[in-house]
Amino acid sequence: MRIIISILIIGAALGAVGFGMLGLQGKLSRKPPLELFPDMDRQAKLRPQEPNKFFANGVSSQLAPQGTIARGEPIQTAAGEVYRFEDSPVNTGRVTGTTNFIENNPLAINETLLQHGRERFDIYCAPCHGRLGDGNGITKKIGVMPTVANLHDKRIVQQMDGEIFNTVTHGKGVMGAVGPLIGVEDRWAVIAYLRALQLSQLGALEDLTPEQTAALKK
Repeated sequence: MRIIISILIIGAALGAVGFGMLGLQGKLSRKPPLELFPDMDRQAKLRPQEPNKFFANGVSSQLAPQGTIARGEPIQTAAGEVYRFEDSPVNTGRVTGTTNFIENNPLAINETLLQHGRERFDIYCAPCHGRLGDGNGITKKIGVMPTVANLHDKRIVQQMDGEIFNTVTHGKGVMGAVGPLIGVEDRWAVIAYLRALQLSQLGALEDLTPEQTAALKK
């Protein structure tokens, strides 16, 4: 019995203390409120133009690092073209100011780019599409992805490079977006290597130059 009475007394005392600290709802007071969970109400932050000892110049508002381009800021190419950074064909795969895909890879195709594209392809694409691009990757073999596109299908071969870039960047169907995983130039390198893969599977002798045909016969 004494234990029950003691518990009741302690509970009443705690209730009185809590009521005294928190008060009634709607009651006005000049005292600062008691915040059990301040969350983001009281956060460490820098106000514009305030001094800040963290930076060497002691200013909290810093200029953008040299060479950076703000989103939406117009830039000019060496050829005199002016466009916004996010509208550049190399970043979107589309003709600037339109929804049309660019036909060809904007990067210079060379052995270094193809080798880099092969490395990226084997890492990010081959698990599903296979190292040959025929859709027979490990994910299909173990049943994780029962249906995988064959990259040598006519519909994909006939797609413009910009459309493939768009698919790689944003994903399509059950294919997830690869854009957040690899950089822009890496994506174009993958596309360049994919075209080489397609040519190796679908190319004909007539596609070779006379010099290449002669070298092949040797």
